[in-house]
Amino acid sequence: MRHAHDFAIGNFKLYLASKPVDFRKGMDGLAAIVMNEFDLDPFSGAIFIFRSKWADRLKLIVWDGTGLVMAYKRIEGAGFVWPQMTDEVITINRSQFEALFEGLDWQRVVLRHTCRPAVV
Repeated sequence: MRHAHDFAIGNFKLYLASKPVDFRKGMDGLAAIVMNEFDLDPFSGAIFIFRSKWADRLKLIVWDGTGLVMAYKRIEGAGFVWPQMTDEVITINRSQFEALFEGLDWQRVVLRHTCRPAVV
């Protein structure tokens, strides 16, 4: 079971569906897509992000250990930056998710590893 402190985005795997889904679907319909089309477990604790046919909307689902949670965001302006449409699901990292959620070009985000000095 997850605890409240586990819900930082950094502790989750993040999957992005590149093909738009029918936004009339609720959490059960989206969970069915995760199982049937992506061959992944919607109850694994990973975050699954879906796009609408309009660039300005996203939905995400995640299992929190006690139930399935769904969030919906509509962004103002030019909309979200989405990958090229395919039937595939894309794994993204926390930094990319944060950029996507803010409407920035998440595909330009790269992870930089910093070296910490050794403690002697």
